[in-house]
Amino acid sequence: MESYHIHALLPNQCGSSLVQTIDAPLSLVWSVIRQFDNPQAYKQFISSCKMCAGDGGIGSIREVMISTGLPAKTSMERLDKLDDDNHVMDFSIVGGEHKLVNYSSTTKVQEEKGRKCVVIQSYVVDVPAGSSKEDTCLFANTIIECNLRSLAKVSERMAAL
Repeated sequence: MESYHIHALLPNQCGSSLVQTIDAPLSLVWSVIRQFDNPQAYKQFISSCKMCAGDGGIGSIREVMISTGLPAKTSMERLDKLDDDNHVMDFSIVGGEHKLVNYSSTTKVQEEKGRKCVVIQSYVVDVPAGSSKEDTCLFANTIIECNLRSLAKVSERMAAL
């Protein structure tokens, strides 16, 4: 695992890394991921996004509205890193109505043989009072897995055009 995805966990935190292979060129997949102002392009649990500060570059803050059916309403997120050369994006949740406190995430896209690429997303989050590390990771992993599968579908559809 690359150094981008090595996170030091505190005793009250959990984290994981998830991987998705996508049958689309790295440049196309990266063009979808790097749009900090448009996460709903592939994140199906986001109904809308509003930029609160910045222009989509490092330090920008967005407010995302969460679709119904999840134990959340909004999330305020800050773009901490956007590296177009190495295809790495980091963001942190800095507020909102949800249970993911001190959440930070790193996403890296790597080229594979042929027209494929691999997306690796890792995260660290505090375990809420009354919850276990296992339950917290299961919740976060489920959301990320859905987002990565959706990213694959969107990217592969675009690549087929």
